[in-house]
Amino acid sequence: MAKILIADDERDVVTLIRFILEREGHVIDEAYNGLEVLQKLGLEPQQPVSLPDLIIMDVMMPMMDGYTAATKMREHAETRSIPLLILTAKGQMRDVFQLSHNISAYIEKPFDPKALRDLISGILSGAKKAGA
Repeated sequence: MAKILIADDERDVVTLIRFILEREGHVIDEAYNGLEVLQKLGLEPQQPVSLPDLIIMDVMMPMMDGYTAATKMREHAETRSIPLLILTAKGQMRDVFQLSHNISAYIEKPFDPKALRDLISGILSGAKKAGA
């Protein structure tokens, strides 16, 4: 069981991913823009919080996009190693993230729920091996 933060401004997408992952026994938290992601990570404002094992984050969100949020996460030692799975409706956004070391995978919308579940399982088992 992992703690996973889902960040997407489309509530239907968040609900679908939550449903898929809760069936697998994961604990889910939600954010609807990049600024809210940073707040839930205790970065803006800075405060101690329980960090997620994985963040699933959309690129295009209001207030702060996923790229900016990922960049700010890399600036802090406590969040730079959290694996990110990037959701995008635009495949070319992969190029923007190529230099980011904490990007574990990308998945394009619309996605196959089984493929998403399997991808997340692979990321989490890789993170457990790296942390072991």
